[in-house]
Amino acid sequence: MIQTPLVPLLRYAKPYQAQICSAVLCSIARTLLDLAPPYLIGVAVDVVVKQETSLIARFGIQNPLTQLLVLSVLTIATWGLESLSQYGADKLWRNIAQMLQHELRVDTYNHLQELELAYFEERSTGILLSILNDDINQLEGFFNSGARNLISFFTRVFAVGISFVLLAPGIAWLAMLPIPFILWGTFIFQSSLAPRYDTVRDRSGIISDRLANNISGIATIKSFTAEAYESDRVYQESEAYRRSNKRAIALSVAFQPVLRFLILLGFVLTLYLGGQEVLQDRLSVGTYGFMVFIVQDLLWPFTELSEIMDEYQRAMASVRRVMGLMNTPIAIPGGVRAATPGEYRSLPIATVAGEVQFNNITFAYNDRSYVLKNLSLQIPAGATIGIVGATGSGKSTLVKLLLRFYEVQSGRILVDGIDIRDLNLWDLRQCIGWVSQDVFLFHGTVADNICYGSFDATREQIIHAASLAYAHEFIEQLPQGYDTIVGERGQKLSGGQRQRIAIARAILKNPPILILDEATSAVDNETEAAIQKSLQMITQNRTTIAIAHRLSTIRHSHCIYVMDNGQIVEQGKHEELLGLNGIYASLWRVQSGIH
Repeated sequence: MIQTPLVPLLRYAKPYQAQICSAVLCSIARTLLDLAPPYLIGVAVDVVVKQETSLIARFGIQNPLTQLLVLSVLTIATWGLESLSQYGADKLWRNIAQMLQHELRVDTYNHLQELELAYFEERSTGILLSILNDDINQLEGFFNSGARNLISFFTRVFAVGISFVLLAPGIAWLAMLPIPFILWGTFIFQSSLAPRYDTVRDRSGIISDRLANNISGIATIKSFTAEAYESDRVYQESEAYRRSNKRAIALSVAFQPVLRFLILLGFVLTLYLGGQEVLQDRLSVGTYGFMVFIVQDLLWPFTELSEIMDEYQRAMASVRRVMGLMNTPIAIPGGVRAATPGEYRSLPIATVAGEVQFNNITFAYNDRSYVLKNLSLQIPAGATIGIVGATGSGKSTLVKLLLRFYEVQSGRILVDGIDIRDLNLWDLRQCIGWVSQDVFLFHGTVADNICYGSFDATREQIIHAASLAYAHEFIEQLPQGYDTIVGERGQKLSGGQRQRIAIARAILKNPPILILDEATSAVDNETEAAIQKSLQMITQNRTTIAIAHRLSTIRHSHCIYVMDNGQIVEQGKHEELLGLNGIYASLWRVQSGIH
């Protein structure tokens, strides 16, 4: 059974049923009150023509001037109540739109956070941003006007249709004759328009992705003088978006002119045959005036129905993209939101000793060739080990598996004897501090970035962590010290400065397991020597896994492991590995300048 995208969206509306009911009632009241003036005009004509025998005279008010005064008061009351109900409807619908947007955006983002890294590697940031921003914002327009107009449409058609049947049953069916044809055309129009708006939303995501990539890579674009090339690419994507919109617009605007002819048919039939009824004294002049005036309110809303369906299809195209993301299964369960209470074991950070075991680990990215093959490695609690090897040998993959960014194909990874697949992800990652070679700093102050993840840290603790990472001195020289804005991704700082802030961030977390993935790759020799001194202090009584190309970084480790093609081929202390005269010894000779 095909389910409309509106159904899952309505689930978000359940907590706001009272507000939605109030908004619907206000919309209905506003529409009914908007229909009152034509009826009052008909009554006024009836008063002028029939005077003492008019409709109002039946209520005991015989004087025609008094009848007109009563009508004037009713008109003022009607306009006042209509304005009040319109205010209520507008306010309620807009607030509902904002609440639903908020709930949907937060839930979509929270679900996105729970997805594994492989999901992000296969999708562009721009398209994900387009879903979180553009598609969810698209719903605002629908709830602000589309839902309200839809209610108004049905209320207006129902109320006017009933009035016609009651006042002039003999000719009412003629006024309603075009309605089945209009409805049939509307549904045909809707089914043809839906795929076109799906294409529009897809194109919107593509151009958003292109712009996000270009803005992030503006320095590279400038350095390679590729401005014209990128301008052309943006033009091509924008042109494709314009063409897809043009196809949707061509169908969208073509429907209303066709409806006008059908509406004209109903209006002319009412005008002619209703006038004939008056001439034969079977219909009052006031009723005839009301019917001629109100027939447009019966049929004209059908022209708006095409616009309402247009808004609906735009919104549903966005909902399909949002729900497609929300329905993406979480491949690595155990997170804060994914785990049910008691399903995964907790691991309080204070109880973690830090023993790590890799037992016969085999792993490949996306079913490609294996990066790790039957690898086993045991790291005692509190030990400092180094891992070296050529690029692509699997060093960084090893620690990403420990953080459970990816799931192993076979084998087990244990922390203090517990399989990490049995642990709550939050607990597992809380006990691990990770300094990546690709340092990411958030837009904010230096202090904000150091205490990221340790949000309740004091300024003294932040400064102490920065001092241990040999970052305090350069931070103090920044324009606002620890309150200096680092820019997006830390672009106002040098690579070495960013690296030291990342190390300070890991130190402040004070984890029992510390991972240094090329932590000194972007620093000069003097800074590296300073960091080495700090590492000697911060790695004490802490399990440390140091991945390095610079062998000087890990030469004092308790044990050094050499990786090649996803396997450990050498292991031992620095002096022992030199004695083997293998891969490690060869790397050492190259780096130390020994031939």
